[in-house]
Amino acid sequence: MPIPSLYLGTDGPRSWNVVRAAAYGGCIGGFAALFKTFGPLHAADGVFGAVWQILGAALVFALLCAGAAALRNVVARRLIWHE
Repeated sequence: MPIPSLYLGTDGPRSWNVVRAAAYGGCIGGFAALFKTFGPLHAADGVFGAVWQILGAALVFALLCAGAAALRNVVARRLIWHE
């Protein structure tokens, strides 16, 4: 499966799935927060502090990736795929 881009492929134009991008971003943010929280250079914040850091990072990364996918779709529709 080719990497989706801004240019037309043999299938025609395809938008990125914003929900899927948010899910991937949430997973990446969660893993990054887990590594930071339980890694070798962590500071002891307590259990609830660690949970809030992990959830916050996952939410922020999910929103960031969803926003990037939505922005890519808008740019592609208006500048690249217009007819």
